[in-house]
Amino acid sequence: MGLLLRRFFKRFEPRHPAQFIVLGFAGAIAAGTALLLLPVSKAGNGGATFIEALFTATSAVCVTGLIVVDTPVYWTPFGHGIILIMIAVGGFGIMTFASLLGVLLSRKLGLVSRVSTAAETKSVGFGDVKQVVLGVLKISLIIEALTAAVLTARFYIRYEETWGDALWLGIFHSVSAFNNAGFALYSDSLMRFVGDPWICLPIAAAVILGGLGFPVLFELRRRYRVPRHWSMNTKLVISGTVALLFIGTIFISVIEWNNPATMGRLPTQDKVLAGFLQSVLTRTAGFNSLDITAMHPVTWLGMDILMFIGGGPAGTAGGLKITTFGVLFFIMYAEIRGETAVNVFGKRLSRAVHRQALTIVLLSVGLLALSTMALMLITELRLDRVLFEVVSAFATVGMSTGITAAIPSSGQLILVMLMFVGRLGPITFATALALRHRPRLYEYPKERPIIG
Repeated sequence: MGLLLRRFFKRFEPRHPAQFIVLGFAGAIAAGTALLLLPVSKAGNGGATFIEALFTATSAVCVTGLIVVDTPVYWTPFGHGIILIMIAVGGFGIMTFASLLGVLLSRKLGLVSRVSTAAETKSVGFGDVKQVVLGVLKISLIIEALTAAVLTARFYIRYEETWGDALWLGIFHSVSAFNNAGFALYSDSLMRFVGDPWICLPIAAAVILGGLGFPVLFELRRRYRVPRHWSMNTKLVISGTVALLFIGTIFISVIEWNNPATMGRLPTQDKVLAGFLQSVLTRTAGFNSLDITAMHPVTWLGMDILMFIGGGPAGTAGGLKITTFGVLFFIMYAEIRGETAVNVFGKRLSRAVHRQALTIVLLSVGLLALSTMALMLITELRLDRVLFEVVSAFATVGMSTGITAAIPSSGQLILVMLMFVGRLGPITFATALALRHRPRLYEYPKERPIIG
């Protein structure tokens, strides 16, 4: 009987690195949900509902920032602590975090941990996983500590918080910013600080650094003085980040410049700061220093595109990732020029990467379309608002036009699914596609359909 049971469970045992990652994130969400269901996590009498706990836990572990309840008011300090831990673990990476515990406790990693962590962090090989895990921890702690120090000082000096409250606010918002989570301990997010560069710029810096991805941060630490020696991945992420930040800042500022509900009443210098910060946050972090609900629908559409592109791979950012978008851009550029190969920064792009990028984009667009139609069927909300919410959830951004809490429970479950798939989809799809090698022993004859 025991042998039969072992064989039965072995059939469902995960065998692929992506499966371990999915199960790890699901387990973290389940644990977070259980903790948030405790009465000690919720302010007032009673406990949170299952949907409230599940939605918040998923949003925290998947470093999204969408909420169905007011975080600073609804949850107790204990609940805030649980949310912060889930953000840190989710942004760090479930398998990376598990490997860190293995390194700290036993100083060694098993083969399963090495393979799964290598898939999650995009490590070059299994042998350097330990160094990568410790490097991720070191970089995370340094950036979060520096950001927290500046924010704590500002909260204490300018806003007259006690040292204890200022320290907690600084730590919470720095961890949330670096992990691109967007959870805030203010009901209006960062709107009250819209003109304060000592709050906005440290958070923007932490968001940008977290959104670059750990492989890029590792390479910048070693070769920041020799850009010509950077890898294709780093060049794509850096150039794409700079371009999108510039385009996003101009786009949001131009459309919202005279909107009295957003930028219209701000001084010129505050408008520039707000436009830049909102461009940074739109890419992947769910904070907002402007009222998203009062923005022009054209701004929402432009932000949909920025959210969909997202940040760098193997980090805390969401979206398709800049590298995926960059690959598609260079494929299009090569086709327009009539070139037979796709060249990126002096290197030829593998055809396998073409197929991976196209597959991820088409699957993502299909999922967004189906989810948008489903939400429109169960609500009476406009397309622009629903699409914004769907893209925000899938890209793990966390911005909202104010409809999340008003969506029925069935619609909130759709958003939960989108946050989970959005955080894991690019990782699992890319890993699964990269590790699938099934060479055919034969080829079919070529034929071309009519395109266009």
